Amino acid sequence: MAGGSFGPTGVAKERADQYQGRVTGYVVVTCIIAAVGGSIFGYDIGISGGVTSMNPFLQKFFPEVYRKKQHAHENNYCKYDSQLLASFTSSLYLAGLVASLVASPITRNYGRRTSIICGGVSFLVGATLNAAAQNFAMLLLGRIMLGVGIGFGNQAIPLYLSEMAPAHLRGALNMMFQLATTLGIFTANMINYGTEKLNPWGWRLSLGLAAVPALLMTVGGLFLPETPNSLVERGNIEEGRRILEKIRGTENVNAEFQDIVDASELAKAIKHPFRNILEKRNRPQLVMAICMPTFQILTGINSILFYAPVLFQSMGFGGSASLYSSALTGAVLASSTFISIATVDKLGRRVLLISGGIQMVICQCIVAVILGVKFGNNQELSKGFSVLVVTVICLFVVAFGWSWGPLGWTIPSEIFALETRSAGQSITVAVNLLFTFIIGQAFLALLCTFKFGIFLFFAGWITIMTIFVYVFLPETKGVPIEEMILMWRKHWFWKKTLPAYPELDESNGRESNSMEMGAR
Repeated sequence: MAGGSFGPTGVAKERADQYQGRVTGYVVVTCIIAAVGGSIFGYDIGISGGVTSMNPFLQKFFPEVYRKKQHAHENNYCKYDSQLLASFTSSLYLAGLVASLVASPITRNYGRRTSIICGGVSFLVGATLNAAAQNFAMLLLGRIMLGVGIGFGNQAIPLYLSEMAPAHLRGALNMMFQLATTLGIFTANMINYGTEKLNPWGWRLSLGLAAVPALLMTVGGLFLPETPNSLVERGNIEEGRRILEKIRGTENVNAEFQDIVDASELAKAIKHPFRNILEKRNRPQLVMAICMPTFQILTGINSILFYAPVLFQSMGFGGSASLYSSALTGAVLASSTFISIATVDKLGRRVLLISGGIQMVICQCIVAVILGVKFGNNQELSKGFSVLVVTVICLFVVAFGWSWGPLGWTIPSEIFALETRSAGQSITVAVNLLFTFIIGQAFLALLCTFKFGIFLFFAGWITIMTIFVYVFLPETKGVPIEEMILMWRKHWFWKKTLPAYPELDESNGRESNSMEMGAR
């Protein structure tokens, strides 16, 4: 069995206190360039909802939805209920799911940089097809190519950032991906607000401008260095050490380099990482790789971001007003990410996730109550209540922006050992995109069926995920990426489920009691 004769995954000795180096301008610049790839994911999330609320776009590709939209007597919650329209949004994520699994062996065997470039090229092709679309088939093909780009980019970029960043700033630098995503969403919302007035071709400009972040990702990828971890894993040991010295700003990188080499030696022995990841010793990481992205989507954030203009129009906002409101939520999301960047390596991951979860539950419940009491089938919200709904949704978005938004990507990308890291990230991306697809495809129907109860549906899930974090997620703040295996053995629950390795348990037994309370 793959890896069956080896000891614990990753390194078996803590060397974190021996790590040397500083935050160099070189590592910051490379992380910023890599993180730009996140903007293509954000741009698509932001652009889709705006385009699907534009009348010329609906007239050309979804005439039935356009006719329903014009009926004043139509149920407010069901104006846009169309599986064909939902498939325009969600098809991208199904394609991304498949692409993320294909990307795993490419990322492992050819490097993180290669996958980033592949993602940029695919997204460039998809943006071109969508901008020039003459029929639904062409539109759908473009969406699929965009999905391939997102699958490759989301699989490789978080890994790249986690491996390049020094341990004490890994959270902040990894969140560059989420920051780029939120800036992409905000940019898309502002573009939609402008192009909505350009009849009848404004939607083409909105979709075509996706080529800009795709071009940045592709060109940037050509100039990025490969990560030391990937270079060593593929046998380029000297080059790996050279890059490590360059990004740490010192030649004294012996401890960190030895951790990478140790992890690489085991990684080379693993021929089937997806099979290996199912072993009992990888159970905690696998659970997190599935639960974190699932919970991230079940916050309901993508529904709000995908369909913000549609949602606000359903609540009685005018076309331009709804786009303006969604642009506001995009700006709030981008701004709130800075809170997380500033605090994640000081307060830790758990504090941000739990506090964000509590605030999101409160906001979802308030919106549900307002809509349930003041908003019916043929009613429009008064100006005062409309402002209140937008304000509360913005508070929800702020909480997401400092918690589940960035950390839903950061935590899975940093917890896996080298030999299962690429496979683990593929699972994370695949699960994220699977639930994004499901919610994207079902949201308009759920809105029509549940009405204001859709917000209570998501509030229930946020309650569950907040409890999950409190009970099962150990703190990863400051833990070197190649020493994560030691962290699980100090957690009150996971240490009971992992197979025993006496040499490792003995060396860490003295610390378990002092660390257990922090892990809980």
